[in-house]
Amino acid sequence: MMTLLQAATPQMPKTAEAADLLVTRATVDSTNSVARHLIDEGQLMLRRDGRITIMAVAADMQTNGHGRLGREWMNVPGESFTVSFATALPRALATDGSVNGWIQMTAGLASLDALRSALEEVGSQSIQPDCQFSLKWPNDVFCHGLKLGGILCELVPLPQDGSADARDYIGVIFGIGLNLAVRAERLPTTDSTSLQMHRKGLSDAPIMRDLIAAGIVRSLRARLQLLVDDTPTQCAALLEEMRAECWTLGKQVRARLAAGGVVSGTAIALNPDASLSVRDDAGEVHIVRTGDVGVLSA
Repeated sequence: MMTLLQAATPQMPKTAEAADLLVTRATVDSTNSVARHLIDEGQLMLRRDGRITIMAVAADMQTNGHGRLGREWMNVPGESFTVSFATALPRALATDGSVNGWIQMTAGLASLDALRSALEEVGSQSIQPDCQFSLKWPNDVFCHGLKLGGILCELVPLPQDGSADARDYIGVIFGIGLNLAVRAERLPTTDSTSLQMHRKGLSDAPIMRDLIAAGIVRSLRARLQLLVDDTPTQCAALLEEMRAECWTLGKQVRARLAAGGVVSGTAIALNPDASLSVRDDAGEVHIVRTGDVGVLSA
């Protein structure tokens, strides 16, 4: 019988240096729930100059992790990246339906930035020439057309102490899970993959976790600051960048909407509000703003 590694408290010196606060645990129910608790305790720092701060919560193992639409997300110690990143954003931005879709997209792009930077730092090479990273709308990190990981974005209230900051800002948690060294037989679905299946010359998974998490902190902070400082300009820039990174465009998709109902057709466009346009077989175009999008064919 195969013995799995015991969970160990992550050692993440590079992330500790990059983040405003790093909290690590060996095992948690979910890193997002720990982040919510820390926010409730007032641990998320707000700067009076409006600069973005990032709190990171990392664990070697989650026992009750969840993805979008309540799906369970399990991991094995020493094999996965399970880190949540918390920040505070202006409430007006986070609740504006015309632009707030870009908040989650920003986390996806920051994840790509961090993966690419970490792989370059350790000198890793692709095993196959077409093992590129991309984002499946709206929340999955893809490699070679397979799911490498996912992102769950949550809005949470800040403790109300009567200050203007507490009233005008809202907490945002990005739970990011990536398969770093998961063996093929333990992958959850046939559409899933793991980093070591596509890259050679990787450092051990705990080292990769630290490098990737530190990179996400830096990229996420910079990208969110741009979004806060000049929302229209940054949304336009994100639209162009995401169009180049979006694996979903041009694919046959089936969108199960959060509000109910299903739309099937071709993903034809990413829109200025970060929604997805899907043209069905009858030629009618549907706008998908939230939900679960499965790709039917490449």
